[in-house]
Amino acid sequence: MMPLSFLKTGQNGVVKNIVGGNGVWQKLSRMGFARGVTVRMVKNDGFGPLIIALGEGRLVLGQGMAQKVMIEEVS
Repeated sequence: MMPLSFLKTGQNGVVKNIVGGNGVWQKLSRMGFARGVTVRMVKNDGFGPLIIALGEGRLVLGQGMAQKVMIEEVS
């Protein structure tokens, strides 16, 4: 497992866990993050916000929040 922010552009991952308090969990779950959901990294320059494909939608997520989403990389 690794944080979402470690995915490189074009890679896919499956959400395994969300770490942090209840507020973080609620915010991320409202955005669509849940265990078992597949995400694709659209843009990760290693700094600044990330662009993530989640289903048909796109989300912009800061590095700090992306550190709280634990994923497993899939090919």
